[in-house]
Order: sequence, then C-alpha cells, then structure tokens
Amino acid sequence: MDDNHYDVLIVGAGIAGSALAYALSTSNPSSSRAPLRIGVLERSLAEPDRIVGELLQPGGVAALTTLGMRACLDGIDAVPVHGYCVVEAGVPVHIPYPNAAEGRSFHHGRFIQALRAKARTGKGVEMVEATASGLVECAVTGRVIGVKATRKGSEEKECFWAGLVVVADGCFSNFRGAVLGPGVARSTTKSHFVGAVLEDAVLPIDKHGTVVLVKGFGPVLLYQIAARDTRILIDVKMPLPADLKQHILTNILPQLPAAVHLPLKNAMDKERLRKMPNSFLPPVEQGAHTKEGVILLGDAWNMRHPLTGGGMTVALSDVVLLSALLSGAKDLGDWHEVSELLHTWHWKRKPLSSTINILSVALYDLFGADDEYLAVLRRGCFKYFERGGDCVEGPVSLLSGLAPAPLMLFRHFCAVAFYSIWVMFTHATPVPSSSPKAVGAVPGLDEYPALLVKALRVFWTACIVFGPLLWSELRWW
Repeated sequence: MDDNHYDVLIVGAGIAGSALAYALSTSNPSSSRAPLRIGVLERSLAEPDRIVGELLQPGGVAALTTLGMRACLDGIDAVPVHGYCVVEAGVPVHIPYPNAAEGRSFHHGRFIQALRAKARTGKGVEMVEATASGLVECAVTGRVIGVKATRKGSEEKECFWAGLVVVADGCFSNFRGAVLGPGVARSTTKSHFVGAVLEDAVLPIDKHGTVVLVKGFGPVLLYQIAARDTRILIDVKMPLPADLKQHILTNILPQLPAAVHLPLKNAMDKERLRKMPNSFLPPVEQGAHTKEGVILLGDAWNMRHPLTGGGMTVALSDVVLLSALLSGAKDLGDWHEVSELLHTWHWKRKPLSSTINILSVALYDLFGADDEYLAVLRRGCFKYFERGGDCVEGPVSLLSGLAPAPLMLFRHFCAVAFYSIWVMFTHATPVPSSSPKAVGAVPGLDEYPALLVKALRVFWTACIVFGPLLWSELRWW
C-alpha cells in the first residue's frame, strides 16, 4: 500500500485532532474491520504560542480522562482551578465549582505538545508535518478522497488519500466553506480578546478564574497558567482602537484590582499585545447535507465565546462521542453509514455543547452590557448568585460542563430574568458614580407604573438574548 494511504486522515494536530487520533487508535473496532491506519497533517509540530485555549473546565478534564489522556495535564506546570470570582465595581462574588470539582489552566502550547506526544503512542498513528492546501475529490462522485499537502522543507505538493477525512484546523479553517457548502451561516465576530502574560500577579481568590466587569467596556478575564504566570484577556469591541496600549492604560487598567496594575504595566512594556477574534459559529448537521467523505471537528465547525472557557471542553467531549461512533462503523468508506453516525453524533452532543454555547454568549451579553435593560439583568444575575445554594451551584455546573442540561439552563435563565425584575422593584436604585447622592432609594409606589413598562422591556430583552441562541442550537439545519 502507498505510504500516503490512510483509513482516516486528520487535518490539524491541535486539541481535537490530536485527541481524535489517539481515541481512534485505542478504541475497539468492530469485529469485521482491521485496526485503523491514521494520518495527522499539521503545518508545524513546533510548540504553538496562543493566547486562548488555556483553561480546561472540570467537564473537559472528565472527557480527557475518558479518552485515557489525563496524564497530558502532568508535567506542564498546570494550575488547579476551583471556580470563578466575578468582580464588579471592586466587589468580588465567589462562584466555586460544586462538589470540589477541579479544572486546569496551563500554557496552551505545553498542553498541545503533551497531546501530540500521547497521540503518537497510539497504534497506527502517523504525524506528518505538512501544510494542507486543498481537498482531493473524486471526479465522478465529488466525494472527498484525500487532501493535497506540502511537506515541510519541500515545494512539491503530494496527495494524501483516505477513506475518511476529518478537518480540525481551528477557528481560521481553510476548508469550512468547502465542506459546508454555500448558504450555510458563517462565523460572526463582535469583539477580540487582547492578551498578555502577567508575572507574579495576585488575583482576588487564589486558583480561581477572575472576571472583572469594566464599566463602559467589555469584561476582562484573568487566570493563572503557571507558577508565576497569569493570563490576562481584555475584551475589546469592534472597531478596535487605533492605539490598544493607550486604550488599556486609560480605560481598562484603572478599573482592575490594584494588585494587577503593576504586572500589567510591566507586561505591556516587555511584550507586544496580541489579539484573537471572539467568534460565534453555531453547528449545522453534517452528513446528508455536506460534502461527502469529510467531517469538520472542533472550532472549524462550532465556536462559542471564549469568556467561559468552554471550547476545549466541547471539543474533547465531541471526540469522546465521535470516536466511539466511528469505531463501531463497519466501513468508514460507506458515506451512508457515516452520515447516520453523524446524525446520531449531532444530537447526542447537544446537551453539553448547546448548554455551553448558549451560556457563553448569554453571559457575554450580560457582562458586556451597554443597554439599560441588559444592565438590569446583569444586576439581577449578581443578586441571584449572592443567594447561594442552587442559585450558584446550578449555573456553575452548567458553565463547567458538569451538568449537560439545556432545560436546567432555561430554568435558571428564566429565574434570573424574573429575579432581576423583582430586584428592580424592591432594591435601592443604583446611583451613577457622578451623582452627589451616596445611596439610591428603593422605588416608591408612584414609580411602579413606569417600572412595569420597564419590566416588560427587561423581559423582552432577556428573550432577545436567549431566544436566537436557543434557535441556533436546536434548528435542524
């Protein structure tokens, strides 16, 4: 057999690609099929350097354990994560993971290299350092039968053949449009994360991801990624300021906890600020309506806002489900059989992926609120968390990937909406910092008619936030 022929060819050796290669190599194939030969094409096998993909939720750790790759978190200076701390106007709200669950945070590149090393130990796995440039299609049927790629150090394009091609080349996928076809929704980007690494920064709560709500601007995310390193991600809405550094020093830094001021200034003096788009791409079902012979996986297919750190959890959970389904296939070259498996996968993944996808964008809309009605919902959300008990455990279980339950998400979202309206009627009105008054007054009966109208607008705003997200996840196509 030609060395360039594989049963499964994976484009991209990132989180999803590396995990799938190892999972397929270690799963038990159907009795009628020989062990798989798996090829992985990656443009560069050097350690990547990115500013996202550095926080793995407890649900992602569980998926990694299921895949037999839990050891990839060892020896990379990974830091335990026990929950979140949300800070607004200098006041922190503690949101711990339930039942002593733990996530992990780390340098992205170190984790990727550990995953790749583990994938190489899988039987039948071969990693090739090559840049994929196009899909190879059968001239008669149009089915994808391979990939054109150029090996590192060569200028000649080669064809790598496979019974099934899996594209996992990330958020900037070069093949997404070719696989999904025309007319399918494309990714949307509302903002960018601007990132740097802070040295010896002290966070409000140790080993907790910190979300700082910055008045007038997007949220700021901080989490420790090594013994002395803390990642800061600053949400900057479009259009981006001409001078990012000056924007951060003037508008963002004064509103951050005092303990990170000097580390942030030092970081901006030492390194250039880098940015990544915060994109949203709802999943569409693959198989019957998409290009034959090829599957999209990971951010190449489905993206959510990175504020909640759910991307790797979704990707690894997808690999758990997809690898089990593909391993049970009689013939990966039979697209009819594969299409049925993709249909099963699409809906079986929904409880977890839809929960995380919806929650990520909904929380971003609340935390980055410029609208007065969204501000009411945001205030109500904080008051809801302050109640403790299920009002904290439920939402954080959803966010962490421990509770794949869209109905629970719907229940808590409705509860927050109605509780926000209750808070608006019964709590002191927030006073702008420019006001000479120290404390706002509780609304009187004479204000109720106007508040009733406002309550309707608040509830409608909640429906506008939640409804389209729910539809993007549950629609058939």
